[in-house]
Amino acid sequence: MQPSSTVSLRVLDEEQPLLNGLDHTRIPQHIAIIMDGNGRWAKTHGLSVQEGYRAGKAALQRTLEACGDLGIGYLTVFAFSTENWRRPPQEVEFLLKLLERAIDEEFAKLVREGVRVRVIGRMDARVPKSLQEKIAHIVEITRKNKRLIFTVALNYGGRAEIVDAARRVALEAAAGRLDPQTITEENFHNFLYTNGTPDPELVIRTGGDLRLSNFLLWQLAYAEFYSTPLYWPDFNKRELLRAITAYQQRERRFGGRCGDYQSHAR
Repeated sequence: MQPSSTVSLRVLDEEQPLLNGLDHTRIPQHIAIIMDGNGRWAKTHGLSVQEGYRAGKAALQRTLEACGDLGIGYLTVFAFSTENWRRPPQEVEFLLKLLERAIDEEFAKLVREGVRVRVIGRMDARVPKSLQEKIAHIVEITRKNKRLIFTVALNYGGRAEIVDAARRVALEAAAGRLDPQTITEENFHNFLYTNGTPDPELVIRTGGDLRLSNFLLWQLAYAEFYSTPLYWPDFNKRELLRAITAYQQRERRFGGRCGDYQSHAR
C-alpha cells in the first residue's frame, strides 16, 4: 500500500519540509516500533510512571494517524515483552488495564478508519481473561479492514516466537503432515506469529538505545534500524518523517553489491 505523490498528510508547518522531501514511491510498507522511554519521560517531568504510559498511549494514537495518512500498510509495535513481567506488579497491572481501556476508547475509531488489529505473543494465563476477551473481540470485528494492519506485540519475545514456530514444525512432522526436508526460510515464516505479514523494512527505537531487545528477531534480519533519543511519549509525526527520510537515504543491498537493490519483503 503506497501513497501517491499527492498524499495529503495532516502536518504542522515545521513538518512540511520533511514531507515535501520524501520520495512517495519509496515509503516503507511495514514499520515496526520499539516504544521505549515511558518511565524515563515520566521521571524527567516529575510524574509517575503511570502518567508516562498514558502519554505513550497518546503518542501511539498520533503515530497510527500519521501512518494511515502516509499510506503505510503495516505498523507493528512492541507493547509488552515476555521480560516485562519482572517489573513491579503494580506497574504491570496498570499497563495491562491501560491496554484494556485503550481498546474500549479507540474501538470505534479503529473500525471507522479501516484499521485491522492483530495481536501477537503468548496469550497464556498471565494475561488477564478480560483483556484476552477484548483482544479477541476487536481482532474479530476488524478482521476485514485493510487500510492499515496494526499489530500489537503483547507478552511477546522474539526467541519465544521462534521456539513456538519450531515446536509447531516438529508437531506437524511427527504427525506425518510435513517432511522436514521441505522446510525453507520462506515456508518457516508461515509458522511464525506474523504469518501473512511482510517483514518490516524499517524498525524505529525511541529512547536512544541501540538494541532490538528480543523484538521480531527473525523478521528484522534485513530491516533498517533508526534510533531516536526522543522518549516514546514525545514521538510525533515529525520524528516519523525523519525516520522515513533516513530510511530513504540508505541503499538496501541484502548482501549484494551497490545498485543491486531488490525487495526481500515476504
